[in-house]
Amino acid sequence: MHVLVSRAPDIDEEKLATIISNSSTKFINDNKICKPHFEWQQTCSAFSVSKVDVDKVCKYILNQYEHHKKQTFTEEYNLFIAFYQKTLNK
Repeated sequence: MHVLVSRAPDIDEEKLATIISNSSTKFINDNKICKPHFEWQQTCSAFSVSKVDVDKVCKYILNQYEHHKKQTFTEEYNLFIAFYQKTLNK
């Protein structure tokens, strides 16, 4: 799942992920949207996005289904990590 949010500076990524996962889990289970009992995975990733890229990221999120027909999540994630490791080491 992808979420694009603007968060308050006093809420870190872990706290925000906890708020989202706890409230969505409660909503899904209270409304019996899926069976059996719903739970999120134990890990997640967070990335910052500059304001100029918000529109691009929104379009990317909205196009996930079609995008992953061409490139799996694992392939994309590995390329993403490799790219940012290179830029961090410069």
